[in-house]
Amino acid sequence: MSLYYVQKFLYELNRDPKLQEAYLADRREVLEPYDLDEEEVEALIEPDIGLLYVLGVNGQILMHFAALHQIEWADYLQRMRDGVAVHGPVRAGVYAMSGYEGVDSHTAALGQRTSSG
Repeated sequence: MSLYYVQKFLYELNRDPKLQEAYLADRREVLEPYDLDEEEVEALIEPDIGLLYVLGVNGQILMHFAALHQIEWADYLQRMRDGVAVHGPVRAGVYAMSGYEGVDSHTAALGQRTSSG
């Protein structure tokens, strides 16, 4: 896994309108210069917000990527929850290092209602 390169790509994509145009025209080709594994490439092409979150992509970077794909805020949050449900806990990055297990676990720990109940 190459979390650094996934986040580097997303950071550059979020800031560069020409890269955004190229990405929207041919996603796979734009990703070639980055040292990414196939799981990361597929998540960036789809886009699979939940998997990218589980891979450890920082939420501040990821939310701009979601916006590029016109994913509404509530749907963005749900896709992260779904990612944890489907792919398991966050594997790397700041959320993994902090022991963060997703929005529902955090909400339950605070004694609040979760989205599932």
